[in-house]
Amino acid sequence: MMDSGLSSRNSTLGNQYSRSYMKQDNAKQQRNSLPIYSVRKSLMEMVRKSTTIIVLGETGSGKTTQMPQFIYEAGLNGDKTIAVTQPRRVAAITVAKWVAMEMGTNLGDLVGYTVRFEDMTSENTQIKYMTDGILCREALSDRQLRNYNVIILDEVHERTVATDVLLGVVKKAQQIRALKRMAPLKVIIMSATMDCDHFANYFSDCPIVYLQGRTYQVKVYQMLEKIHYIEACLKTVVEIHQTQPAGDVLVFLTGQEEIDATVNKMRRLAKSFPSDLPKLAVYPMYAALPQTQQLDVFNPAPSNVRKVIFATNIAETSITINGIRYVIDCGRAKVRSYDPITGMDMLKVCWISQAQAHQRTGRAGRITDGICFRTYSKEAYEHLDKMTAPEILRCNLSATILNLLVMGVNYKDFDFIDKPPEEAIVGALLELKALNAISSVENPILTALGSKMARFPLDPKYSKMLLSAPKFGCLEEMLTIIAMLSGENIFTNSAQKREQMLIAHSKFYDKSGDHITLLKVFNEFKTKAKPKMWCFDNFLHERNLTHATSIREQLSEICKGLNIPSSSCGIDTIPVAKCLLTGLFANIATKQPDHLYLTSTSGLKARIHPSSSISGKLRPPVVIYTELVATRLNYLRNVTEIEPAWIDEVVPNVNLRQTKSFNDHTFRTFQGHK
Repeated sequence: MMDSGLSSRNSTLGNQYSRSYMKQDNAKQQRNSLPIYSVRKSLMEMVRKSTTIIVLGETGSGKTTQMPQFIYEAGLNGDKTIAVTQPRRVAAITVAKWVAMEMGTNLGDLVGYTVRFEDMTSENTQIKYMTDGILCREALSDRQLRNYNVIILDEVHERTVATDVLLGVVKKAQQIRALKRMAPLKVIIMSATMDCDHFANYFSDCPIVYLQGRTYQVKVYQMLEKIHYIEACLKTVVEIHQTQPAGDVLVFLTGQEEIDATVNKMRRLAKSFPSDLPKLAVYPMYAALPQTQQLDVFNPAPSNVRKVIFATNIAETSITINGIRYVIDCGRAKVRSYDPITGMDMLKVCWISQAQAHQRTGRAGRITDGICFRTYSKEAYEHLDKMTAPEILRCNLSATILNLLVMGVNYKDFDFIDKPPEEAIVGALLELKALNAISSVENPILTALGSKMARFPLDPKYSKMLLSAPKFGCLEEMLTIIAMLSGENIFTNSAQKREQMLIAHSKFYDKSGDHITLLKVFNEFKTKAKPKMWCFDNFLHERNLTHATSIREQLSEICKGLNIPSSSCGIDTIPVAKCLLTGLFANIATKQPDHLYLTSTSGLKARIHPSSSISGKLRPPVVIYTELVATRLNYLRNVTEIEPAWIDEVVPNVNLRQTKSFNDHTFRTFQGHK
C-alpha cells in the first residue's frame, strides 16, 4: 500500500526518538534548542529597523512561542502590551498556557489570552494572545491601536475574514501613527507557509525572514492504490502500530461525525491486536469536544501505550500535541462557503491546498524524525491549489461591513489584500439595509440602530433580536437563546447509548421548535446543584453550557450599557418567536406537499435538520430557521414555528424577495456608485 522499507528504519528512528523526547519540565533546554533561538539577535535587530517584517518558519521552528518572548526581553514593546493573534481560539489558549509556563508566570499575569466571551488577562499582562477577531473588535474603538507598539499576526496562511480585515486595519494604523508622529506600530506577520511576495507587496515590499526549518526530518509517503481515504487511514494506523517504533499517531479527517465513527471503528480494531503489541489509546479531536476529553489528547501516553488521535484541521497549526511522530493526511477538510444570492451556507468536504498539506506534514517533525503518510497520490498532490482560498472570498460579509462602517471606513475605501466579490458585498449591504443598520445600499451610512448592533460581538441579525426584545417583553429569554446559539453544540452524541441519549434529549424538546428547546435546557441547567453530573446523565456538554452562561452575562452587560430594560415573558413562547422573526425574517420557509420546505428568499427546497427537536414529527406549515446548510442535502438548522400573520405584524416593511438576493436595478445602481 505504501512505499516499502519502513521496518528497516525502526531502530534508527527509535534511538532518535528516545534521545530527543523532552518533558515539559525541561522547557528552558528545549527553548534554547529551537531553530529560531540561534537567530534571535539578528531577528530582533531587523524588528528594530523595520516597521513590518514577514517571518516564514516551518512548523517546529518556535516562532509562535518565542517571538513574543524575544520582543518582551529586548524591550521593543516599550510600556505597551505585545499582541499575538491566532485564527483559532483553542490555539490562542493553548499557546498562552505554554508561554506562561516557559516564563514561569501564572496564566493571566505576565502572559494571558483573550478570546470571544473569555478574558484571561490583567493589568500586568505584557504578552497577550488573542483571536484575530478580538483585535478587530478593539479597532472599532481605537483605529490607531494605541494599546500596542508590537502586533504579531500568526498563522496568516489560514486567511480567515478577521485576518484579512486585520491586515488592512494594522496597515492603516501604521500610516496614521506615522502621520501623527506617534510611536511606530511594528507588525510581524508569521506563518509556516504562505505567498510571501503577495504579503510583502501589500506592505510596501517589507523584508522577509526565512527561519531554519523544523528541528527534525519528516519523510513523506504517498498512497499508491486508490481506496477510500477513511479505509486508507485505518489500514495505515494498523500498519504503523504493527511495524513502527514508539511514537503517537495523528490522523487528519474532515469533521466531528466522521471522526466519532472512525474512532469507534479503530477502538474495535484495537481489541483484536496481539497481546505482545503495546496498547492503543484512541482519541477524537475537534473544536466541539468537551474540555475534559481535550485534556486527554494533550496528556502524555502511559508507558507501553501508543496514542492515536483523529483530528480535524484544528490540529494543523499552533496546537502542539506532544509525542506525535506519525501523521496520516487524508487530504480533505470541511470547507464552509456562503452564497450571497441564496443565503446558503455550504459545508462541503473539499481537497486541501498544498500549503495545508505542508502544515500537516510538519506535525510529524516536532519531537524527532517523523513520517507523514498521505492517503492520496503524488499526482493528486500536484493538482492541489498552492494556497488556501481566503475566507473573505466565500463568506457572509454583513458583520465585516458593519464593523468597517463603525470604524468610519467605507468598504470601497478599505485596502483589502484580496477584495471580496461584488455580489458578496451587495448581499451584505441588502441584509444590513433590511435590518435597518444602514441608511441605503447605494450610499451606506450607519443608522443609530446599526451603531448599537455593532456593540455586540454577534452576527448582526442576532444583535437586532436583542435590541428588539424590549418591544416583546422577552429580553431575558433572548439573552439565553442568543448565548446558546453563539457557543458550541450543547447536545452530546453517543453511538453506544443512542436510545438512552434520545430519551434524555427528548425531555427538553418543545413543540414550537429548537430555540425554546435551548431555552428550556439552559433554565434547567441553572437550577442544578450538581450540574456536571446532571449534564452527564442527560447527554449534555457541561462545558458548553457553562460557556453559554458566560456569554449571556457579557451580553447582559452590553445591554445594560445601552440602557435596555430587563423583561421576561415567562412561559409564553409567542413573544420569543415574534422577536426571533425581527432578525430571521429572511429565513422563512413554508412546508410543501412533498413535506420539504421552500425558503422564501432563495426558493430552495430543504429538510429540517435531523438534530432538530421537531425533526420527523408533525411538520409545522411555516418556520423560521437560523441557518440554511448544504451538506449532501439542504437542511434548515435551529427551527421555530411561526404564524404567517406575524410577518406583516412584526416586519411589515421588509421585502422578503430582496433581503438576500438582488435585482438588476440594485446591482446597476451599486456599480454606478463604485
